[in-house]
Amino acid sequence: MITNDIKCMEITVRKLIDKKEMLSFHPLIKQLYPSLSAEDYDMQLDDMIPSRYSQVGVFEGDKKIGMAGVWIGHKFWCGKFLEIDHVIVLESYRSQGIGKLIFEFMKNMAREEGCLSLGLDSFTHNHRSHKMFFKEDFVIKGYHFVHALEESKMRSF
Repeated sequence: MITNDIKCMEITVRKLIDKKEMLSFHPLIKQLYPSLSAEDYDMQLDDMIPSRYSQVGVFEGDKKIGMAGVWIGHKFWCGKFLEIDHVIVLESYRSQGIGKLIFEFMKNMAREEGCLSLGLDSFTHNHRSHKMFFKEDFVIKGYHFVHALEESKMRSF
């Protein structure tokens, strides 16, 4: 259990406790994936949660202002790792250190999980996020290649 909630002023970052709480973040994740219906989000969480997927939420009081997905996995080349997925911060809260709080929380979470590294994928054209990742000491180690079998069913922005 992640016990190191991060609080800054009235901003709280914490692991979301269950699927119901994850579902309440649907309006926020739709900012990144506008075609993701509530029903699809619900069904995808059913598939993802048993595979060690979870989410982190960022709150200002009760207001949901940010989120990120989290995968815990193992690979031969890096051992146990935490993969950060879809970091989203409300537009009006960007460039205010919310991303930094999310990454600080994720680094602590990875340590508690016994991970050796953190990783993430980023769309090649998302230069604003790349700048943030470099500030958080992420380095480019390779490419993520994709061969779409049903491209029309994939979400991207």
